[in-house]
Amino acid sequence: MSDSRRSASLRSCARIALTIGVVAAATQLVGCGKKAAVDEEKLAEAVRPVAQISLAAAPAVAAGNRKGEDIYTAVCAACHDSGAAGAPKAGDKAAWGPRLAQGYDGLVKSAAAGKGAMPPKGGAADLTDDELKRVVAFLANKAGAGFKAPD
Repeated sequence: MSDSRRSASLRSCARIALTIGVVAAATQLVGCGKKAAVDEEKLAEAVRPVAQISLAAAPAVAAGNRKGEDIYTAVCAACHDSGAAGAPKAGDKAAWGPRLAQGYDGLVKSAAAGKGAMPPKGGAADLTDDELKRVVAFLANKAGAGFKAPD
């Protein structure tokens, strides 16, 4: 084979190799710039937490029939269990002593109107008068009072 034929043959091989390289690169770049298709169900399965919590509303008790302890747990405990915003802690006899000295009616009146950071009725505007009296008796009795709440 002559040198010129050999050069032409090498050039042809180089062109073929270059063409194959360009085609290979093009196939790799075909999807470039496009958003990948995502299977939402598989993704949700992959990122689902190990444990799940389901919250359900507690059965509603008709206004007027709620017990003092239930009202305390739902409304008052957030502040009176921790002492947040200066609220006297439930069961703290020293903190409740001066308040108990007001008597049952005085405490009910104070709770109805609100005291310090506590809004009227602790923020539970739907409390009936009897429910307010029940929760006041419950909370005061935790600190040693002997108040009788209405039934």
